[in-house]
Amino acid sequence: MKVLLVQPPRYYWPFISEGDNYLLPQALPYLAGAVREKGYEVKVIDCLPEKIGWESLAKIISEEKPQVVAAGESHALYAHEANRLFRLAKEIDPKIITVAGGVHFTNYADGSLAGNRDLDYIVVGEGEATFPALLEGLAEGDGHHQEIPGIAFREEDKIFHTPPRALIPDLDQLPLPAYDLLPMDLYGKSRLLFSPGGTTIHHSRGCVSQCKFCVWWVQMAERTEQNGQIVLNPKWRTKSVERTISEIEILSRKYRKNCLVFTDDTWNVDPQWNETFAEALIRENLGIKWFAFMRADFILRDEQEGIFEKMVRSGLSHVCIGVERAEDDQLKDFGKNFYSADKTRRCFELLRRKYPSVFRQATFIVGTREETRESMQSQLEFAKELKADYPAFHPLTPVPGTELWEEANHNGWIEVKDFRSYDWMTPVMSSRFLTRPEIERGLLELNWRFVRASWLLKGLFSRGAYKRNLYLWWIWVVLKLSWNSFWQRFNPFSRKEFTGLKKPAWYDD
Repeated sequence: MKVLLVQPPRYYWPFISEGDNYLLPQALPYLAGAVREKGYEVKVIDCLPEKIGWESLAKIISEEKPQVVAAGESHALYAHEANRLFRLAKEIDPKIITVAGGVHFTNYADGSLAGNRDLDYIVVGEGEATFPALLEGLAEGDGHHQEIPGIAFREEDKIFHTPPRALIPDLDQLPLPAYDLLPMDLYGKSRLLFSPGGTTIHHSRGCVSQCKFCVWWVQMAERTEQNGQIVLNPKWRTKSVERTISEIEILSRKYRKNCLVFTDDTWNVDPQWNETFAEALIRENLGIKWFAFMRADFILRDEQEGIFEKMVRSGLSHVCIGVERAEDDQLKDFGKNFYSADKTRRCFELLRRKYPSVFRQATFIVGTREETRESMQSQLEFAKELKADYPAFHPLTPVPGTELWEEANHNGWIEVKDFRSYDWMTPVMSSRFLTRPEIERGLLELNWRFVRASWLLKGLFSRGAYKRNLYLWWIWVVLKLSWNSFWQRFNPFSRKEFTGLKKPAWYDD
């Protein structure tokens, strides 16, 4: 059986160049490695870095003659591109079996399968065990796939879900990622963002929290069936330090990737792991710089235990902290009971005072149900108080699988149903006091009002090259965001259905 794993052509965020968009997608090398280990022929086609448009992709599928075409999508924003791939595969050969996976299709399985004759199967949750098992069941025929845990499929007009599959207990047992099947030299070529030689990696899966707006913990949650209902519990797992270092050595020595972008939901859960990893990376002396999403309270904990200093010495250059809001009651409503404005203040003060070379990024959520002009201003004032190197302000966006999605659907708050607008720049809901256009204008104002000459000059004259590059990159982001917003608002010919996204020149080729 021949399998094609495909990341199809797509539009990209306007404030990032094509090169900045193209970092290694973690799912492709891991799934390819798992499929290859089971003896199946597998080929990976990542259209983005190779600039393969739809016409060229059709020719490749026709020439390769696969039995299975699979794509995963973690963003609702790009689900239509995956569905276009499945439609294309069926047009080329109706016998091709199409398989979807990833966060969006896992948590919107019924909606994805309903009325969609081009999609045959959905792999629910973690895919490295389920996808090869599905291939085996399909090869055996006679309905064997119906016995495989962790899939959804349609027969006639009825949608079926098999029982959930247990999470992989030991991530060290995963095959090494099949980097050799991807164009590794084409990833991470930006001169400013995650430079030099940026690449993604992860050491852990899942999260210890269950924030109501976040779908990432849901994707890697422990799924059990109770009284006919699927119950989710947050579950965090990690590879060993030894396994993680071995992957880093491959990326650094073989592929010259020396800026690691950890995609972990929460990188710094386990202090013992954090310390052992930092010490190992210092010993290896690979010259690595690295980025991670971290919790502020865990940073404070690790600093108190003398661990965080080792992490910075090991190459930690960039942390992104989900500040989300300035108000403790709003954090509690989000399910972030472990956070407080005071903890966030202390964390950013520590980073600014003791570790000035580390780029301090903060994310904020605006457009909550009770949002007002005054509360939006409070988020800006808090970002200034924290002295973040850059705060990213995003509209509250409900996506399938989250508690927020259920709440917003139930109450009829969602005004934009087309997932192509779920780009984390375009508000899809109003608040009780602000319309969607007012929230969108407010987002633009927040970015502009944060950018000050003193902020920019201090960053541009930072001692560290990494931080200087990031400041150049972020100022470019603000300028492009502003121009894009102006163009969308006043150009009568702009494509509103792709709000904020840009079409690559090669997209249709």
